Amino acid sequence: MSENISAAVYEEHGNPADVLRIESQPWPTPAQGEAVVKMRAAPINPADLNQIEGKYPIRPQLPATPGFEGAGVVVDLGANVTGIGAGTLVILPHNVGTWRDAVAVKANELVAVPAGIEPVHAAMLKINPMTAWLLLHDYVDLKKGDWIIQNAANSAAGCAVIQIAHELGYKTVNVVRRADLIDELRADGGNVALVDGENLRHEVKDATSGAPIRLGLNAVGGESALRLANCLAPESTLVTFGAMSLQPLKIPNGLLIFKDLRFRGIWINKWYDNATKQERMDAFRSLFEMAKRGLLKAKVEKAYPLSEVKAAVTHAGQGKRSGKIIFEFGE
Repeated sequence: MSENISAAVYEEHGNPADVLRIESQPWPTPAQGEAVVKMRAAPINPADLNQIEGKYPIRPQLPATPGFEGAGVVVDLGANVTGIGAGTLVILPHNVGTWRDAVAVKANELVAVPAGIEPVHAAMLKINPMTAWLLLHDYVDLKKGDWIIQNAANSAAGCAVIQIAHELGYKTVNVVRRADLIDELRADGGNVALVDGENLRHEVKDATSGAPIRLGLNAVGGESALRLANCLAPESTLVTFGAMSLQPLKIPNGLLIFKDLRFRGIWINKWYDNATKQERMDAFRSLFEMAKRGLLKAKVEKAYPLSEVKAAVTHAGQGKRSGKIIFEFGE
């Protein structure tokens, strides 16, 4: 093992490219019940950038290392660790900061990844596919053949929704901002793909033959969320999990009075904090089964070494990407 590791660190909230730096730290030593994980891959999610910018109600103690998500290999074990061995590929918990070469973690918080799933794909199962899984399970009791509608359908979470819904026999209406994304969404298994606009409700009605849509998934907010709400059947639910437009939901009173819609929200970090180990593992088991068959692979636009953290976060902050920006660490 090398004597030192590199870690991305920020000491104040602000623009990620301005406040992040790389720091040399001692190689981690596992305490009792801990494992040392050598990182293999970690993505840059919008949530990571929001955390560095200080946009969340819960802020880490500073200085902090970012990274809610990542996968690595167990290389060292402290005393009294059972059930996980050296050499195991694992998914890290969301509260450790994955943008570093290695980290000591409570062994019982690690999720062992079955054989047949690449580290890069394992590193990106915990936030977007898990969010998609919960969106499709925890809010509306859907049956095979039921329709759902989502905006930002080309996002990592949106693509996971399409694939999981397809597996479960649900049909998806996928709303995007650009016409050039439509063929890709259909190829991924989306039943209907439409460009967002004033005429959305009528286009959705035509495309679904007027079938009731009882679940809407909103990652945008603002006018887009209102257009989704207008497509929903009475007594349906709109779940918000992102705010890409940075605009609030403005819901006319009539939609509540005459349609009695429900408005819910999910923050995946809070779900992880509250879920039992059994609940987490049950959901992961299903995601692993799909991942082993080549599904739920987040598209990657570019991989950076950690030393290029400023360039990487700048790239991740740009729109119109074709996939995730990730950090890859050596074998």
